[in-house]
Amino acid sequence: MADRNFTHWLSVPRLLTGFVLIASTFAVLPLVSGTTDASDVQALQVLYTSVNSPSQLTGWKISGGDPCGESWKGVTCEGSAVVSIEVSGLGLSGTMGYLLSDLLSLRKFDLSDNNFHDTLPYQLPPNLTSLNLARNNFTGNLPYSIANMVSLGYLNVSHNSLSQSLGDIFANLAGLATLDLSLNNFSGDIPNSFTSLTNLSSLYVQNNQLTGSLNVLTGLPLTTLNVANNHFSGWIPHELSSIHTFIYDGNAFKNGPAPPPPPYNPPPPGRSNKNHNHSGSGTHPERSDGKSRDSKKGLTVGALVGIILGSVVVVLIILLALAFCIRKNKGEDRVARASGGSLSVPTSNVNTEMQEQRVKSVATITDLKPPPAEILVVDRLHNKNGSIKRIKSPITATPYTVATLQTATNSFSQEFLVGEGSLGRVYRAEFPNGKIMAIKKIDNAALSLQEEDNFLEAVSNMSRLRHPNIVTLAGYCAEHGQRLLVYEHIGNGSLHDILHFAEDGSNTLTWNARVRVALGTARALEYLHEVCLPSVVHRNFKSANILLDEELNPHLSDCGLAALTPNTERQFKGEVRTIPCEMGYSPTP
Repeated sequence: MADRNFTHWLSVPRLLTGFVLIASTFAVLPLVSGTTDASDVQALQVLYTSVNSPSQLTGWKISGGDPCGESWKGVTCEGSAVVSIEVSGLGLSGTMGYLLSDLLSLRKFDLSDNNFHDTLPYQLPPNLTSLNLARNNFTGNLPYSIANMVSLGYLNVSHNSLSQSLGDIFANLAGLATLDLSLNNFSGDIPNSFTSLTNLSSLYVQNNQLTGSLNVLTGLPLTTLNVANNHFSGWIPHELSSIHTFIYDGNAFKNGPAPPPPPYNPPPPGRSNKNHNHSGSGTHPERSDGKSRDSKKGLTVGALVGIILGSVVVVLIILLALAFCIRKNKGEDRVARASGGSLSVPTSNVNTEMQEQRVKSVATITDLKPPPAEILVVDRLHNKNGSIKRIKSPITATPYTVATLQTATNSFSQEFLVGEGSLGRVYRAEFPNGKIMAIKKIDNAALSLQEEDNFLEAVSNMSRLRHPNIVTLAGYCAEHGQRLLVYEHIGNGSLHDILHFAEDGSNTLTWNARVRVALGTARALEYLHEVCLPSVVHRNFKSANILLDEELNPHLSDCGLAALTPNTERQFKGEVRTIPCEMGYSPTP
């Protein structure tokens, strides 16, 4: 009995020791495994693979790694979340990748003073407070995802090659304090959504191509405003004269201060002065003899009789109108009963309901919310007389003449021919300014939409497709019976050529390059199917239509051309189609 007790007491320390060892093992496990959020790690890896020669990004890894537990250059974490990326002035080139929107905890993003190029990704980190992309080589326009950055306080995209008009994307950026758009090629007027920038203190838009007036800026709490070297016109609003630092030279402003508002003109005698009392005292104006003009005094008997008779006439007219309407409605009810009581639902109501359901489904996508100002109504509406009326829509692509394109392609000679498809041939075009483009010369025999308006409608829709992995339609030509499309030139051939006709090992695709091509192409299809309203169906998706640039980034071509083929022509009565797909990417032709 004593031996058993002794053995029992000996086993207790062993149990305690084993428990301590197991607890220590579980305590060490978190230190052995990575501490960074997995989605943040993947987003940084994609950014790393998108950078050319990223030797300056010390500590960064293509696969694996732990940015928060290790020392990745420029990366700052709080706990397991990446909250800051600052890699300014490292001489980095390439693109920004496509998974930046997964960095949900990122607050500061600084890629300034590098050589990044291409268009800005249409998806950016959504919760940024500071975004600095200044002094790079970015092209295109501001992506609409900026509209959802409600926490943004600092935005700097100066010293780039951004172009096109500024989108109306600032309505939700009430916290923005500094906005620097200077030294780019922005054009058009300042958007009305600037009026929502109620905390904006510094605005720099100098050295652009902006036009219009500065009236939209009058209510902002600006202390620094630089609008020099643009194409602004009109008078400078006097409200801006109180700004501490205001630079406005190099514009077409009219001389002198803005004219005062038009003087108040009193109404003609005999009309009511209601709502036109500018004295602010609330009393009746005085007559020249010092007596108040009271409208209830001095009325003669004749005037009272006239008022009463006029009121009676008005009441009789109203009663007659009501009786007529009631009688008309009863007649329509009898006609409806005689026809069996059947009612037809207008197809426009059905289409509207379907459109609302589509908009609700897209609202679940966190990528983008299409701006109302860019909704494009392009389809047919039926008038009361049954005739079809087309709504003209603006075209963002640049119009070219046949003569210009003939000169750029040596009259579409065989030596400039680079490909041929079902709709026509593709030529390489060299313009006098050194710009190289691709020209698709559409064969009229293959074109099902013969009317010029229909062709221009398709051009308008295609020119609004903006995505880094979609070939941008930069221009068009529709004259002398010719139909031509001008695209940005992607100079490394198609995926089909590299897969099947590579003559040496230099053109073979590595595993990482294949993954990049697959993911980039999938992003392009996701944009066409999920972001655009309604969805854009490619209908000719193949490796020959996936073009590769020098960094082997994929660019899907022929997007939207399905509208020009016979099997996709639509004649739905009352249909309304919207293409809110413009994300701010457009190369300068």
